[in-house]
Amino acid sequence: MANFLETYKKFKKFPGGNYLFNKAVGFSAPFFSTIKPNIIELSEEKCVVRMKDRRAIRNHMGTVNAGAMCTIAELTAGMALDATIFKRLRWIPKKMTVAYLEKAKGTLEARCEFDQNIIQEGDVVLPVLLKNTDNITVFTADITFYISKKPQ
Repeated sequence: MANFLETYKKFKKFPGGNYLFNKAVGFSAPFFSTIKPNIIELSEEKCVVRMKDRRAIRNHMGTVNAGAMCTIAELTAGMALDATIFKRLRWIPKKMTVAYLEKAKGTLEARCEFDQNIIQEGDVVLPVLLKNTDNITVFTADITFYISKKPQ
């Protein structure tokens, strides 16, 4: 898929475009389709993604599984970075540090916002917050991305 932001803007112009964009993201990176993400907002320096609570992503305690929360965090930060990064650069996730703050139930919203001035070659850390429908932060992640020049 081309730059996610360019594609997002094209799809948003059409009825059902957001639904189709979400499907395209899942097709482009199949693992992300397991959480059925709903990209709410995508712009430079920002991405917001929702994930509905459903049986397939719950753990044995009936709460949203840690793996599902890590997946939405990685997707959200990756899309925010992809929407911001210069075309001559590429990125790959390198490390994720997470904190589980509350039991996660219900629809969760992941948000990644940062200042684009932090984008440089090497390691860059992007923060992600996951909140529930009561606006309580249930999970945080700091994701380290390695940024390098694309090969010629």
